[in-house]
Amino acid sequence: MPNPPPAGGEPAIEVHDLGVRYSLRFTKKTTLHRSFVNLLRRSDGPRDFWALKDVSFKLVNGESLAVIGPNGAGKSTLLQVLAGIIQPSAGAIDVRGRISSLLTLGAGFDQELTGRENVVLAGAFMGIDHREMNDRLEPIIDFADIGDFIDAPLKIYSSGMRARLGFSIATSTDPDILLLDEVLATGDQVFRAKSKARVLELVKAAKAVVLVTHDMSWVTEYCNRALLLEHGHLVAEGAPGEVVSIHEEHSERDRLERDATLAKIAAGVARR
Repeated sequence: MPNPPPAGGEPAIEVHDLGVRYSLRFTKKTTLHRSFVNLLRRSDGPRDFWALKDVSFKLVNGESLAVIGPNGAGKSTLLQVLAGIIQPSAGAIDVRGRISSLLTLGAGFDQELTGRENVVLAGAFMGIDHREMNDRLEPIIDFADIGDFIDAPLKIYSSGMRARLGFSIATSTDPDILLLDEVLATGDQVFRAKSKARVLELVKAAKAVVLVTHDMSWVTEYCNRALLLEHGHLVAEGAPGEVVSIHEEHSERDRLERDATLAKIAAGVARR
């Protein structure tokens, strides 16, 4: 596990009362006719869904922060807001430094280009000088370690190969803030070890890292602080081990409640 969070470090990200709201009026499963009917009926149920609500925290340089929680808790939404992909509906975010994220890299990849060409494209996408990116090209390729596939089109890559190349690019550009979403669970043990060492190097160099994952072992190994999100709300924050314990307790409680509900339903069906 990395060293404890630095005391009094310079803030990299400050989040104040963050909220992200989605409208339920128009969805893929809602017809245009049904949407207009819903607009006319004030009692037709909630029209908005808050993926995040009243979330506040600070990330300082030299800190690695894990964001954990059940499916649908708002973890990936938070990462997308930090990456600038989603604009918040409420609150404010202050980001100080250059962010590198596989989220934005994935949006910039071209399926028809080779891995090598996509490295250069990603550099342009991140505003890195072409000559500087060329100097970093071979180290990026060496770290990704995908062999001759580097000169094959990205459309034939497996998800693991794509993640390896993206991780290599994102962590080689000397970011001030690195955002990662489940990528460290990808690949073999050798690449996972390389990934861990690379992340710890960034933290040691006083960079800031935000990691979203369902793998609790990565939380305790990689991070010196953790946040627990549930239903879009921040419910716990602190040392990784303590937050993981709370998450596991809540997960077990929810599982028992689901089992009890299913048992009642089954009993009701059996009596009919």
